[in-house]
Amino acid sequence: MPELQNCPNCDKLFVKALRPVCDACAREVEEKFETVYTFIRKRENRRASIEEVHEATEVEIDLIMQFVREGRLHLSQFPNLTYPCEKCGAKIREARLCVNCRDEINEGLQAGEKQKAFEDRKRDRERARYQTYSALGDKVRREKP
Repeated sequence: MPELQNCPNCDKLFVKALRPVCDACAREVEEKFETVYTFIRKRENRRASIEEVHEATEVEIDLIMQFVREGRLHLSQFPNLTYPCEKCGAKIREARLCVNCRDEINEGLQAGEKQKAFEDRKRDRERARYQTYSALGDKVRREKP
């Protein structure tokens, strides 16, 4: 359902339906995309890095990275376009995290699962111990003379 909202870029009031920004800002972003795409499509510029594209087109680096993340600029056609990993800042060409950060997170998750499994086994052993003593309670008691 469309709702009224202020544009995060220019603070104008607009109806937020399909885009997160107003029409004027969306047009501005499209013009910048065309500038970047026109520059990078030239054969001599296909190996340009993001910094080189920024210097030549004067389009913000964050906006160029946004184009890459959105899949509007295909990295297979432009081998030197990279963007930083969201965790460590290493240059990557796909996803949001580099391989090292993904491995680190996966190892942390696996360690957490192992710890949880250990705690579950420990709790089950404690339960079994209490059940054994409570079940034997009447049998162990002996009448006092």
